[in-house]
Amino acid sequence: IDPHTHADGDLADAKQSHNQPFLFQGVTTVVVGNDGNSLFPTSKYKDLFEKNGIGTNAVLLVGHGTIRKQAMGNSDELATDIDIEKMQNLIQQEMDAGAFGMSTGLFYAPGSYSNTDEVIALAKTVSKNDGIYDTHLRDEGSFTMGLIPAIEEAIQIGREAKLPIHISHIKCLGVDVWNQSNTVIQLIENAQKEGIEITANQYPYEASATGLKSAVVPRWAESGGMDSLFIRYNNPKFKSRILKETKANIARRGGPDKLLIVKAVDSAIVGKNLLEISAELHISAEETVFKILETGFIKVASFNMNTDDIINFMKQDWVVTGSDGGSGHPRKYGSFPRKYHKYVLEEKIIDLPTFINNSSAKTAEIYKIPNRGKLIEGYYADVIIFNPQTFKDNADYIDAFQFSEGLEYSIINGKISIEKGVFLDAMNGKILTK
Repeated sequence: IDPHTHADGDLADAKQSHNQPFLFQGVTTVVVGNDGNSLFPTSKYKDLFEKNGIGTNAVLLVGHGTIRKQAMGNSDELATDIDIEKMQNLIQQEMDAGAFGMSTGLFYAPGSYSNTDEVIALAKTVSKNDGIYDTHLRDEGSFTMGLIPAIEEAIQIGREAKLPIHISHIKCLGVDVWNQSNTVIQLIENAQKEGIEITANQYPYEASATGLKSAVVPRWAESGGMDSLFIRYNNPKFKSRILKETKANIARRGGPDKLLIVKAVDSAIVGKNLLEISAELHISAEETVFKILETGFIKVASFNMNTDDIINFMKQDWVVTGSDGGSGHPRKYGSFPRKYHKYVLEEKIIDLPTFINNSSAKTAEIYKIPNRGKLIEGYYADVIIFNPQTFKDNADYIDAFQFSEGLEYSIINGKISIEKGVFLDAMNGKILTK
């Protein structure tokens, strides 16, 4: 069970809804609607998924950013009481339609424009419906409030709204916060002792991935969308400040050589890092950001984590496996096999029972997915069989679109989807409800 994916678009596309990148990892259920961004309305997309058929089961979350856009557009203003009531009503609508909870992407616009009180007010609506609060923290590094205050904010939301907190892709992002994992773990375990239900997921890679704009452009500059961003950038009143803050954000991620372009309209820049492109253009790295953003959406792999923090989080029994899988990063095709092959088989950081539990039963328990995640009589038959010697990832940062190998069988809802390593063109998945 993958608690954090960006498979929404694939499941909504009849040509991609088989969800093979996840199937060949051994995933039978994906959670979508993460990082505050969900398909809207839930009822419409449930019908579409059922009409087209889907290859894996799907659990739906309602995105805070999506709801905020519905109520307030791309405004960077604080929500009024009327705005909050609108958003609460929309969240209730989505929960009634089958959403398991609410996700936030407080690092991203428009979620970043919200304050903690807004999120608590909306989380209380989720709590009334016995839902979960899944969060991309407001800061995983040193970009705004800092990693530790962002963890404390998540705990505060759980405490005041009285609902379970699930931290997505837990990490210490950027050299400024490396080796803070022990402090993060202590904060979370103190909250658990207080009675707050708090867990996390993690992908087994040193590089994160996100849009270049989201990674390095200051949030105030992008308020109103891309058109507004470039109006400000081309205004001498704002340009120098935008470039200065963009330069600082690039440094927080380790420098321009740590930002690898993995998806772009201009295929000539894919596979190059920001430093290489800026050298070719004979302009600064921060100026290069805006030059290439003019062509459209740019996705980057950002090499900004250290191994010690990754391993430290992985060893915690409240951290489960999640891919954060989206196009352009190998994690969409390889997270679960990589964790097994590298950290179970080769490095022996965790044992096989822990890997299995934190990829299935524990995740079902966190999300309160009924009758799944265990091999128990009466449970749904979501079963995989993999070869323990050959189960491994093949996707990398040069070619992120390679299926993993070593999965012999995938059985979803009692029906075979992969047999002897071959996909049977089966659509055996279901939309799951609580």
